[in-house]
Amino acid sequence: MVAIGLIAVGWNFLYPTITAQTTVAQTCEQLRSELGAALVTLPSDPRYEELSEVNWSQTAWKDPSCIARPSCTSDVQKLVRVLAANHVPFAIRSGGHSVNPFDANIDNGVLIALDGLDQTSYDAGRKVALMGPGARWGAVYNALDRYNVTVVGGRVLDVGVGGLMLGGGLSYLSDLYGMACDNVVSYEVVLADGSVVEASAHQHSDLFWALKGGANNFGIVTQFRSKTFPIKQVWGGVQMYTLNQMSDVLRAYHEYHATPNKDLYANMFMNLSPTNDTVLVTLAYLKPVERPEAFAPFYKLTPALEQMGVMSLPKLMGAFPAVEIPRWTWYTSSFRANSEVLSQISELLTTAPEIAAIRGLLGGTLVTTLQPINENLVLAGQARGGNALGLQAVNQTWAAFNVAWWNEEDDTAAYAAAESLHARLEVLIRKEGLALDYVFMNDANVNQSVIVSYGQENVERLHAVQQVYDPNLVFKKLVPGGQKIPA
Repeated sequence: MVAIGLIAVGWNFLYPTITAQTTVAQTCEQLRSELGAALVTLPSDPRYEELSEVNWSQTAWKDPSCIARPSCTSDVQKLVRVLAANHVPFAIRSGGHSVNPFDANIDNGVLIALDGLDQTSYDAGRKVALMGPGARWGAVYNALDRYNVTVVGGRVLDVGVGGLMLGGGLSYLSDLYGMACDNVVSYEVVLADGSVVEASAHQHSDLFWALKGGANNFGIVTQFRSKTFPIKQVWGGVQMYTLNQMSDVLRAYHEYHATPNKDLYANMFMNLSPTNDTVLVTLAYLKPVERPEAFAPFYKLTPALEQMGVMSLPKLMGAFPAVEIPRWTWYTSSFRANSEVLSQISELLTTAPEIAAIRGLLGGTLVTTLQPINENLVLAGQARGGNALGLQAVNQTWAAFNVAWWNEEDDTAAYAAAESLHARLEVLIRKEGLALDYVFMNDANVNQSVIVSYGQENVERLHAVQQVYDPNLVFKKLVPGGQKIPA
């Protein structure tokens, strides 16, 4: 018996991947049999390559063993039951906008692509939008536009609903109404045992709270019901400045952000690109009012180019120019900004050696995004029952270093430059005593510990919810991608 046992151990040590791959392949055939060939795509199928490369950044293109595309909640239930029973790893993709390699894709496992759960409808009686996780924000806004309402949702039209909502979600409406997750009325969730629950303030309220920033740790959300607001026509657009105007633009940013009793209908962000010698400022005022006083600091400047006016909110979002480069990575930081630290950031973006390293790559591009967050974003979230994010109710800036390049062989250099530049920013803001713990999941690198940044109390609370709804840790052990609740 001992000899047989040793042989068995040796066999498993030498050939574990064969057994695992066989199990995955057999599971794919099982899923295809149960759900049908139309919903389960194998590597031998003509559409496999197209479906495996939906992810926005090529850094997230992988080779799943098969791709399951559920068309309804019951399909998701079947998928989860089979995958959990067979102990087969899987990934979950809504829009696939994350640049992190395994957030929404997988090698040697099943990719659950939620593209088919993309319906958007409007409940006029309750003033609530019903959205599938696979819907893109552009489609959501277009569906709601006929009712003259919108939701607190993404600012990039091609981003998927599911990932943004579960990571928190920043919106042009956030200073008024909080994060996107703060405005969810209820979630329809498929749990690890294949059952379905509705999580709201009135039922499964612990899960309702945990899903507000808890990512994919508890189940697969198959529908979001979110509050709507009567916002249709807005004023705003995009201003372009040259890089030698960056210091002036940052001074205007600080003046805008530091204004007491800020007009909460005003929102903006800026993209600083030293590799392209440009600064882009996007202004959005959530009323059809020309040149509102809230943006007065920017009216003192002379942009090289601007496109401003009254338009629909989706049209304003669509005015932002896309950067067609295939490979991306990013890092994020949060801090309380003052004029001194913004001046140091301006110097960093013109003198850091990482800028030259990025510029030296084929297609090498750095876009540094600064997002001013008003304290009311946090207070509005608290008034709506709170979330798991652990945000401090202070004015703050969320910065993101977005690095793009063309060739896979430059991955190592690009990743190193992005990480090093982010480290420089962290040293700078911590030296000034302005750093905040919070890490914004939607802009975070895979190497950043997002959920730890929520604070120990919230981490422990998330653990408790996990034990109730996923006691066997299916979504921790079988879903390798995404931010996990720390042990």
